Parts: sequence; structure tokens; C-alpha cells
Amino acid sequence: MKDAAPATAPETFYLKDYKPFGFEVEAVELTFKLAPNSTRVLSKIRFSPKANAADPRFFLHGEALKLISAKIDGAPVTPELIAGGLICDTPDSPFTWESEVEIDPAANTALEGLYMSSGMYCTQCEAEGFRKITYYPDRPDVMSTFSVRIEGNEKVLLSNGNPTGAGEGWAEWLDPWPKPAYLFALVAGDLVNHADSFTTRSGKDVELNIWVRPGDEGKCAFGMDALKKSMKWDEDVYGREYDLDIFNIVAVDDFNMGAMENKGLNIFNSSCVLASPETSTDANFERIEAIIAHEYFHNWTGNRITCRDWFQLCLKEGLTVFRDAQFTADMRSEPVKRIEDVIALRARQFPEDNGPLAHPPRPEQFQEINNFYTATVYEKGAEVIGMLKRLVGDDNYDKALDLYFDRHDGQACTIEDWLKVFEDATGRDLSQFKLWYSQAGTPQVTVSEAYAGGTYTLTLAQSTPPTPGQPDKAPRVIPITIGLLSPNGDEIRATEVLELTEAEQSFTFDGLAAKPVPSILREFSAPVILKRESTNAERAFLLAHDTDPFNRWEAGNALATETRVTMVTEGAAPDAAYLDALEKLVRDDTLDPAFRALVLSPPSQSEIAQTLHDRGVTPDPQKIYDAAETFAQTLAQQLETSLPRLYAATTVDSPYQPDAHGAGLRALNGRILSLLTRLDGGEQAARQYQAADNMTQQYAALAALMKAENGESQSQAFFDQWQNDRLVMDKWFGLQVACAAPDAAAKVAMDLTRHALFDMKNPNRFRAVMGALAGNHAGFHHKSGAGYTLLAQQLIALDSLNPQTTARMCSAFQTWARYDSARQALIRTELERILAAEDLSRDTNEMVSRILQG
Repeated sequence: MKDAAPATAPETFYLKDYKPFGFEVEAVELTFKLAPNSTRVLSKIRFSPKANAADPRFFLHGEALKLISAKIDGAPVTPELIAGGLICDTPDSPFTWESEVEIDPAANTALEGLYMSSGMYCTQCEAEGFRKITYYPDRPDVMSTFSVRIEGNEKVLLSNGNPTGAGEGWAEWLDPWPKPAYLFALVAGDLVNHADSFTTRSGKDVELNIWVRPGDEGKCAFGMDALKKSMKWDEDVYGREYDLDIFNIVAVDDFNMGAMENKGLNIFNSSCVLASPETSTDANFERIEAIIAHEYFHNWTGNRITCRDWFQLCLKEGLTVFRDAQFTADMRSEPVKRIEDVIALRARQFPEDNGPLAHPPRPEQFQEINNFYTATVYEKGAEVIGMLKRLVGDDNYDKALDLYFDRHDGQACTIEDWLKVFEDATGRDLSQFKLWYSQAGTPQVTVSEAYAGGTYTLTLAQSTPPTPGQPDKAPRVIPITIGLLSPNGDEIRATEVLELTEAEQSFTFDGLAAKPVPSILREFSAPVILKRESTNAERAFLLAHDTDPFNRWEAGNALATETRVTMVTEGAAPDAAYLDALEKLVRDDTLDPAFRALVLSPPSQSEIAQTLHDRGVTPDPQKIYDAAETFAQTLAQQLETSLPRLYAATTVDSPYQPDAHGAGLRALNGRILSLLTRLDGGEQAARQYQAADNMTQQYAALAALMKAENGESQSQAFFDQWQNDRLVMDKWFGLQVACAAPDAAAKVAMDLTRHALFDMKNPNRFRAVMGALAGNHAGFHHKSGAGYTLLAQQLIALDSLNPQTTARMCSAFQTWARYDSARQALIRTELERILAAEDLSRDTNEMVSRILQG
């Protein structure tokens, strides 16, 4: 056998170059003989050549594999090992390929393929991890049934599908549904299960298990309940029934992502499935519920129907994120969920769209697909689905989804396939709407208006700024929901959807007695930036009277933004009218507590920096921080007489339940406590910390004390109490950095990287520290550049161990162009240092190169 060719420069892959694989894969049989440093993988695969194949080569992907033997139809062959895999001569008729390879799971710190996590074997194959397990056409359009035998000394041996046999030291599994290799999964370890069952609407009993390490059994009940709710909801809302006899979830400590939807064997980051009142906050519970739903919903939107190639990633992810958002809205509060989603979109996706990492939901090219598991693919992909549903209506959406499942079950599909079912179901031409999938950037919609003779005219103009590789943008179809309010606050007419399809369009509303106050982009009907001249008085009016919860919150958010911008640019005091409006709102017990908590949550300091940059002002992170502190102190003083009553009224004394109502009250209570701490020096927070019987209240009290620089004793007590709980310790590590003063944040983070419990190889712990540093806006962007230097050092050290986590953390630098020249120079130095690192991975190379080119 020939040696593999040396590594070459990163290859760029293009959507336009797609060619189907030249062979059908009829069946796959795999045998795993587990050993930490020398696992043997035997494959037996039935191939059938395709007639007139565009690429007739027999090429199998493979990376970091030691090939022991290879056979075709039982006869030994000598394939040629090349970069990224092997090639071999094959018969012109169907044949059976057999190979045996050896891999080293214990040395696999990249956490792709088969690796070990604290003694447990685990796989992660999306996007291209299966090629690190055995030689195979590792691409999503190659689908086949999988039969798996696992041999090992571990107590539990799991794979996809249904179990077909087991004995001492072995287990066999069969997945009868064709799937691509990225959905393959294997787990082996000394695990225990939290078991339950679910009966489908057709009467089939499904065995359910959540597998965990011994000691974590008490943290599974909520996750199991969320799974059963998800299964029931998918039947009721989408008509989708589960299709195997068993559904397994496994909690893994070392995992690059949140979770993975492998068919019948979902593998979860422990933080996304383990929960108890004592160790998990309300936010943890809601996130776990959403992620369990997301991965389960993938069974149909991702597994039964998958994507043809990785350029179509948003086909499965955007749709499934949209579905899990619908689920959470139904389980909790629809308005609050919508507001939270928009906050996240603006914090993560808008900066991506506005910087060097901008790309369309369906990119045209990539070097490393792992770098495109982005907010644009996921969150913007979901927003595109939401717009489509809004444009065609609920009934037509349901009709189109039924057609999608019927037409494409068992197929690997494209965005064209997806849009075609909507065209066929509704009769609409979606060729212009398709631009949402191919154009990068966030559209800006500028509003002008006129009123005369009882007619109100609204003129909307759309434009999208240039993005890398796309200087010119065509107009898109943008659904703009609008309501009109009378001067006394009454609704004049029901909410309606305006379809903006041209660069500029006017819409008229007749028969009005007075000029209305428009409520535009209700429910955030499109992921755009709305630009309209307004006054603080009008924003206060909408905050008080708008019947659309999102736009009511939006008015308050706009007031908060304008107040902080004025404080930063003019040194002004906080706007008195806005403070009065906040006081009135927070006292209104008729409003959802979760909504009041959101209104009391200020725009992030990064969001203020972007607003200043958009207005031609270079943001100063320290001034933004100072303005935020001044406003919070002023608000606390304004509410001084109300805070004790509000705190008492929102305190939940009953036994903890992770339901929406209790979570909303605790969220508002936490906001009140943070303000109260500014006035009482932390007395109430210290009492709450001591009395808390759940993590939400304990963590809120600790955060308030640490932010007030008065929580050292509680921080040590928290550490002493929870040092043996890895997930709670992630909270502790992150809080130290998040609450640090700007001039101390980098040093705090550096000291934590030297802590005995810091483990760079564990993605959760690394993100807890370095993610918190990047999120401490004024600390990360401190004029000394210490934050930049520390993050760069850590990324260089991590890259050789875990390129995927390294590359994703590089996005902390993506907004560098909005700051002053001195900070830009400091960041450029660090980015160039990363790029010059020895043996830099292609993941990180691509990310840093794109950031620098922006």
C-alpha cells in the first residue's frame, strides 16, 4: 500500500461543483472491537455502480485511519491512499467492499469521530466525523441502512436503530431507515438509564431512555418529560410519529456542540440534558426543553429528510430551529419567546451579517464546513421559514409541509426542493423569495410617511449593504406586519401584512380621522433593520399602548438605546421620561412578569457599540460601560421606595417548579434584586443566597453580590459547595469573568486558566472562561489589549487539540473593524499571530483569514 500524500493548502469547495456519488450504497455492516488506543473497525459494504455517473471514481473518505486490510468480493486489494481517503479499482457490477482499520479514540481530543470522554466511548460524526471511523463515502447524499455489532467490556453498548441481539461483551443494532453517515452513533460505557415509555397515536409503544453516568440519575426527569412533550407535540402539530421501537439519549461531558440528532440515539452535551432545581437555573431548564425538542424534531426534518450536501445545511437546521421555537412558544409564553429570539438574533446573527464572516443561509463556498454551523444558518434560517409561513398563511404552510414529508421522505434534498413544495401547494412564485437563501447581509428598511385628507401613506424602501463577495443586492420579498393606533392609543385597524417586493413601495390607508401612530414590523415579521425617524415621546406612547407585545418591548428597547447613546455621546443624564415609563411598567402587576423582566433588561453593551458605529461614531467600550452603570444606579434610585415591595411581590416561596409562570416571576425578581443591591450594599442578596433552595435564586444572589464587588465570601462558599459538580462549576468559572471590572477581566480570566479545575480539553469549561471574557465587552476590549492577547494565546494552544471549538471562538474578533485604530492594531496583531501558528488547522485558518480580510 502507498503512503498517504502530504497535507496541502486548504481546499475550497463550491456549491456549483456538486456531483452525485458514482455508486449506490445498498447496505452497511460494521463491527467495532473496542480498545481505548487500538479500536478495530471492520466494515462490509455493498456497492452498486451508477450508470453514466458524472464521477465514476471509487473514492472513500478517510482521515487518521490505519488501514489493516481491504477486500473486494472477498479478494484482497491494495487501494491507493491519498489525502483525505483512498481510491481503488472496482468491478463494473455490484460488489462488496470490506476493510479493517485501527483508530485511537483515547487520543482523539478533537471530539470528532470516535473518541473517549472520561472513560466512555462516544461518537460525533456531523459534519465529517465518520471518515475518522472507517473508509466510507462520507457525504449526506449517500444514504443506507446500517447494521452494527459492538464488542467491548463496557456495561452499555448502544448504536442507532433497534437492538437485535446482546450478550456478554457484545450488542447488535439495526437501523432500518436509510441514513447518511453523519447520523451514525455509537456509545459504550458504564452507564445507567432513566427509563420511561411513550405510546404513539397509532398505538405503538416506544421505549425511552436517558443514559447517564452513575450519580446523575436524579437529573433526568425533566429531560424525559420534555422528550415526551416533544413527541406528543410533533404528532399534534406536524402529524409526525416516531418510527423506531426505542429512543435513546446519552449525556456526554466532552462535546463540541449542544447535542446531535443521530437516528434513535441522540447524544447530548451534559449541560443540555441534565437538570435539577438545586443545580440548574430557569434558563437552563428552558434551554434543555428546547434542545431536546430540537433534536427530536430532527427525526423528520433532518433524518428522514436530510440535506443533499452541506451547502443545504439550513434546510434541516433552519426548519428545525423554527419548529423548536414554535414548541417553546406553545409550552411557555409566545410573546416572551419571540422577544428572546430577536434579542439573540441581534446579538449573534446581525453582527455576523454585518462583518467579515457574513454569508448567505446557503453559502456558495467553504473550506471547512464546521465553520458554517452559524447563527446565519440556524437562526436566520429559521427566520426565513417564519417569513414564508407568514406570507402563505397557516393553512397553506400546513399543506406544504404535508406535501414535503410525503414527497421527499427518505431523500437528501435541496432548498429548491423545499421551495417547490410551497409553490406546488400554494401556486405562488417564490423565485424572488429564494434570494433570502442566496444573499448575505441584513436588509435595511427605511420608512417615510405622510398624512393628508384622511389618507395615511407609508413608503418603505429596502437596501442591503455590501458583504464579502456580494457588493450588489437585489430587492427581496419582505413581509412587514403593521398596525395603526389612534392618538388616544386605540387600534384603528387589525394587523395586516404588507409585502415589500420592490426597492421602494408606497401603501395607503384611507378613511382615517387623524394621523395614526404606526406600529411597524409587529412580531418582528422579518429579520431586517427598521430605520424610521421617531421621538422618545412616540416610543413612550407605543410602550404604553401598543397591543403587539413585541413592538411594545421594541419601543422600550429603542428608548433604552437612545438614552444610552445620548449618555455616551453627549454626557447626558438618563432620560427622565424613560425612567418614568420604566417605573410605571415595572409596577404594573397585570403584565406578564417575564415581559417586565425583559423590559428591565438593558440593551447589551455590544449592541450599543454597534448602534454608535452605524451612526458614524467610533464606540468607546469604557464609556459605554460607564453609561450602563450610571443608568442602572439612577434607575435603582428612582425605584428606591418601590423595590422592597416589588422584591417581596415577585419572590416565589412555593416549592420550585420549572414552569413558565414561576420562571417569569424569578426573572423579574432577579432584576429587582440587582437594582436593590446597588442601594443596600448587598444585604438582601446575602440573605437570599443563604436561604435559596434552588440554583436560580442562589445564582442570582451571587451574581448581584459579585457585580457589586461584595460577594467574595459567597463566591468561595459556592465553590466549596459545588466543586464536585462539573456543570455548576462551569457557571462559577463564567461568573468570575462576567462580573469582573473592565480593567481586571483579562487577569481574572488568565488566573482561571491556571485553576486546578480548568481543563482546556473540555469545551464547556473553555467556553465558560473564554466565552465570558469575550462577552465582557469593556473587559475584552480594554485599551491595554490584554483580553485580545489572552484569547489569542488560548486559541493557539487549543487549536492542535480541538480545531472546531477554536475556530468558533475566533468569532469573538469579528466586530474588530468598528473600534478605534489603536484597538484595531492590537487585534490585527493577535489575529496575525494566530494565523502564523505552526500547523494551524484549516478550521481556524479559514476563520481568521476571513476576519482579517474583512
